[in-house]
Amino acid sequence: MSGTQLTVTLSGGGADDARAVVRALEGTFGAPDELPSDENATVHMATFDGGAQAGADGSAPEEGGGRLSAPVTVTVQGAPEAVRRASDTLTRAFTARDDGAASGDQEQERQLLLVP
Repeated sequence: MSGTQLTVTLSGGGADDARAVVRALEGTFGAPDELPSDENATVHMATFDGGAQAGADGSAPEEGGGRLSAPVTVTVQGAPEAVRRASDTLTRAFTARDDGAASGDQEQERQLLLVP
């Protein structure tokens, strides 16, 4: 995983909720590999490669990522800086509770609960 790659796993809510979360991250990381689309999925994923980083100039991401219909558990995994930026972006865009983090040698994982 490169220093700017970020993997986002979302559970709870529906595809619209997952898309709202992913879109909130686009302002910081650029477009993901694809938007969540399967309405029947219980877990959604998106990967940001960071190659076309938005907000790399230090500009603040947009406030308010959208409305959620249900609580969504988000796990972000990647380089510590990418995880920090993703966590900061999501806590500005949504009402969030930090459910903890785990660190490895070169990666970090953080879990957030986003509520409507």
